[in-house]
Amino acid sequence: MNPKLAITCGDPAGVGPEIIASWLRDHESATEDVVVIGPGSWLEQMPAGVASIAVGLAEFVAEPGRPTGEGALVALAAMELAAQGCREGRFAGVVTGPVSKAELAKIGYPFPGQTEFFADRWGGEPVMAFSGGKLRMALVTWHVPLCEVPQLLGPQLLHRTIAAADELARSESVEAPRIAVCGLNPHAGENGLLGQEERDFINPTLVKLQAEFPGLVTNCQPGDTVFARQLRGEFDVIVALYHDQGLGPLKTVDFDEAVNITLGLPFVRTSPDHGTAFGIAGQGRARGTSFANAVNLARRLIQRRKQG
Repeated sequence: MNPKLAITCGDPAGVGPEIIASWLRDHESATEDVVVIGPGSWLEQMPAGVASIAVGLAEFVAEPGRPTGEGALVALAAMELAAQGCREGRFAGVVTGPVSKAELAKIGYPFPGQTEFFADRWGGEPVMAFSGGKLRMALVTWHVPLCEVPQLLGPQLLHRTIAAADELARSESVEAPRIAVCGLNPHAGENGLLGQEERDFINPTLVKLQAEFPGLVTNCQPGDTVFARQLRGEFDVIVALYHDQGLGPLKTVDFDEAVNITLGLPFVRTSPDHGTAFGIAGQGRARGTSFANAVNLARRLIQRRKQG
């Protein structure tokens, strides 16, 4: 059996379904490895020959731009089926459509995002990473208050994230990744003048990890310049210590192209790096570049893992 790549609809009232449908129409000759999961009324519009699995009530029809509790239940059911299919060996990975965290919370969804959901269903230690047309980045912490970040940083978490950054770069044909880690403080602490975390424990950890990751820079780099340096070709992948430190630059430069990747889990999961965009759903204005990149990157990661 050749496991397929599952594609979940996301919130059916958002832009996910129309972006997915557009991609399927544009790639009819290259969809033999995918299975689309979503409401039956939407799946009826898919190109002939595309494998699909219906979830939710047969009579359910989403209205673009108008999220509902039933739509959130459909989104969750699609995620559950995709996660289960991976555990059972039917799927090799998942590309998830965007969901509404607010609507999911209303139906009792206990996770802050889809990353945490798949970590719970699959086990493993998740790392949130991103790849766009120009920047490539992994996050040490993500959905936590900024004041908690210094307490969370530690050798194991740094190692896990650097390993994920290395895997991401290698999946994109970078065989000797040059990895830079952002400093926590302005100017990466200025050797203790502007903060001591870099000097006291982050840099010593990086020194120890360089034996495993030879391209790792052993001193934290100032966060205000390191992304510009990546754009100039100095680094292949950046490790950011907290959410907005990495996502601010990435979304400024790669907003329409970036892919959200969950690494560190037994199975591959990618997603377009944008939300449900209820305000433009159904208007034909949503751009599908990020979703197309998510599919392509998921395929590369799956192939890389097969090769060991």
